[in-house]
Amino acid sequence: MTATYSLRTASPAKTRAEAVVVGVLQDGSSPRLAPGAEDVAEALGRRLRPLLATLGVTGRQGEVTRLPAGDALATQLLVLVGLGGEVSPDAVRRAAGAAARAVPNATSVAVALPADTAELVRAVTEGLMLGGYAFTAYKQSTESAAPGDVIVLSPGARRREIAESFERARVVAAAVNATRDWVNTPPADLTPPAFAEAIAAAVKAHNAGKPATRIGITVHDEGALAELGCGGILAVGLGSAAPPRLVELTYDPAGPSSHVALVGKGITFDSGGLWLKPGGSMRAMKQDMAGAATVLQVALAASTLALPVRLSVFVPIAENMVSGSAMRPGDVATTYGGTTVEISNTDAEGRLVMADALVRATEVQPDVVVDVATLTGHMITALGDRVTGVLGTPEVVDGLLAAAEAAGEESWPMPIPPVMVERITSSKVADLAQYDGIRWGGGLYAAAFLREFTGGLPWGHLDIAGPAYNSGGAVGHLTPGATGVAVATLVDYLRSLA
Repeated sequence: MTATYSLRTASPAKTRAEAVVVGVLQDGSSPRLAPGAEDVAEALGRRLRPLLATLGVTGRQGEVTRLPAGDALATQLLVLVGLGGEVSPDAVRRAAGAAARAVPNATSVAVALPADTAELVRAVTEGLMLGGYAFTAYKQSTESAAPGDVIVLSPGARRREIAESFERARVVAAAVNATRDWVNTPPADLTPPAFAEAIAAAVKAHNAGKPATRIGITVHDEGALAELGCGGILAVGLGSAAPPRLVELTYDPAGPSSHVALVGKGITFDSGGLWLKPGGSMRAMKQDMAGAATVLQVALAASTLALPVRLSVFVPIAENMVSGSAMRPGDVATTYGGTTVEISNTDAEGRLVMADALVRATEVQPDVVVDVATLTGHMITALGDRVTGVLGTPEVVDGLLAAAEAAGEESWPMPIPPVMVERITSSKVADLAQYDGIRWGGGLYAAAFLREFTGGLPWGHLDIAGPAYNSGGAVGHLTPGATGVAVATLVDYLRSLA
């Protein structure tokens, strides 16, 4: 069952939804209901404070308390969700995500979290849709515990900017969840050819009945890649029985304000190749195509929202496997455009496939190039598993950081020191060294390597190796497995250019 979402101005105390969700703010030793729950506080009256004390409610972030509503409210179940010490879009998004998992099997839920601005309505809506996500494609049971009807309550529901924010949030959250679906799919069922077919099917479904915002698609198979000279993609795909692909999308609205090229890394499974990963490190390597899934879903969302930004999307797809035909340390690959690269580490394969795609991106002469990749473990070492590293041209980096802040996705700028140029040009046999064996600054080295293929264009690089996959339990609006990180950031970035 797919939940339906609506935006209304109803009173949470009088709504007959099966469950009502309200926020709780920390306030010293006296937690209080957050804005949006005034009617509930009035209905409960003097009973409210001792009730919170008896239940041990503190209002800390992530705290969820469920209790029968009693006669004072029209609903059957009251759900109290902690916001922490202040109302902010991030706190509201996390609270809404926790609330989405606190009402299993309810037929209808009314959510009265703080939602009197467009930003807060967006946060509530995204939190609910993302926090309630579950990947069930391989479960025997097809029954869903998600509510059938979800009502976002806002005093400004009839205001245009709030209604538009609500609809936009639904599109973005759906794109994030679709990204999660692709990344969560087992790698045996999402080989490069299968992924390309899934992309084509998604584009076909999207284009149905949308002549004004259609997306064009071209799929290059291994034969076409050889004719083009995409030696990076072909080298990585040598060891797999499933041949590589390069998928290119175009979105060309009327009167675009700018032209953006998006490039996403699509390694459907990364064994490390002959530089074999330890078994434990391979467990989640289906996530190595998260960059590809991200930029593809961003393109679909941009078209759905009719953003006036022209998009050219390039997705190199390969599987990095071990076999007698796999690429070897010491091999030299000739990338698209002619640059030669000495391969030293077959587990640093992402930069090879990205090289071909980035040069393809420069040929369409965009105003800016942005790439997204689960590129380096070094970035996880530097920033942890929740923060995206952002590198590139200063003005593009600034724009991406601002977009990430608006989207509620943690990111941090990282440098590309001049010494990295010396390191990537240190090969004795080729134009560039794919890897130099120096442990320090590996994420910066990889970014410097990618920059060599951007043709001097304004460029931004998002290394999502850490935040792309949540190996732990659900936290706020982040569910276990794929997170869909960077989708919301990139949609906000495109909106800023529009």
